Amino acid sequence: LHAEADRPNLFIKIPGTKAGLPAIEAAIFVGIPVNVTLLFSREQYLAAAEAYLRGIERRVAAGLNPDVGSVASVFISRWDVAVAGKTPADLTNRLGIAIAGRTYRAALQLSFSARARRLYNAGARPQRLLWASTGTKDPKADPALYVNALAAPFTVNTIPEATLKAVAERSEIGTGLAEDGGDCERVLARFAEAGIDVLALAEQLQQEGAAAFVKSWQELLAVIAAKSSALGAAA
Repeated sequence: LHAEADRPNLFIKIPGTKAGLPAIEAAIFVGIPVNVTLLFSREQYLAAAEAYLRGIERRVAAGLNPDVGSVASVFISRWDVAVAGKTPADLTNRLGIAIAGRTYRAALQLSFSARARRLYNAGARPQRLLWASTGTKDPKADPALYVNALAAPFTVNTIPEATLKAVAERSEIGTGLAEDGGDCERVLARFAEAGIDVLALAEQLQQEGAAAFVKSWQELLAVIAAKSSALGAAA
């Protein structure tokens, strides 16, 4: 697909599941930009970042240009949907942002590590964090909640149109995300006290997302098969 499109800014989506990690490394090694999708936690992000770095290191070792783009897409609002009504009221719509803070801190630490710096000096670019699913699902919440909270250097935000309009109506977006994640660990500790197992929920959300991807792919193939059959019969 990437070869057919022949566009350097076309990123191929690969889920950051355990099964997807080898594919991420392999794609980066052959020079295909990758959007690592379906990431829900710091741990899942770090596994995806490791796959990216291995792919770049293999390119450097092979004498290839290490300038291959990648983003790591961390989903935000699905966290808050998953725990809605299960925690104290003051924790409403705060889990996704706390997860993002924890992940951002880890991403900066990795980006400034000696390992990463060696690759940058060789010509590689950083894999950027991409905040996905940043439209609020709670009708009572500020439409720009996640955009305001997650504005940070070295990140990308895919913003739904309605959210973009809400942001555009404002003169400023606030303080954004602190390099150290702000109060993320304190907030996550509160969720743990409320009985939320973040690691288990991250795994569940990723599995559900992967299953939805498979379902959509199968539905697409079925539509193509049906239309191909209809065209064949008409001929």
